[in-house]
Amino acid sequence: MRVIILATVLLWASSASAELTWNFKNPRFSGQGYSNHVLSTEQLQHNRREDIKAKEEAEQRRIERELENTTLNKFLKNVESRIYAQLSKQMVDAMFADCSDVCANTGTAEIEGSQITWVKADGMITLSIISDDGSITEIAIPASGEFNF
Repeated sequence: MRVIILATVLLWASSASAELTWNFKNPRFSGQGYSNHVLSTEQLQHNRREDIKAKEEAEQRRIERELENTTLNKFLKNVESRIYAQLSKQMVDAMFADCSDVCANTGTAEIEGSQITWVKADGMITLSIISDDGSITEIAIPASGEFNF
């Protein structure tokens, strides 16, 4: 019984001498570090908004790529490529034609707003491209028979 009384007295004495203090841990309520708390919260919100915006832009680009890569668009691009290849082949054949009779010394074509003109004179072929914005590109090419390899 003495042991029980002694243990009770010791427990009562230790609990009586302990001081309990209670503080807020959240800086919003305690005031300590509040500005850091607000800044970090704002930074997290900003990063989240930026992530959402980046994901939306990536999704929009994915949808645009998907629309561009449909079977119909692939087919149309292939047809357009072949048409331009044929036009350029015909133009080159006319530029470098080896004819003993009368041959054309000039040619003009308009493609999607750009005007392409070539002139054969003095052993040179001058190719002029006037784009739809008005810029001019000129290329001088040696005429047929002038290439020496």
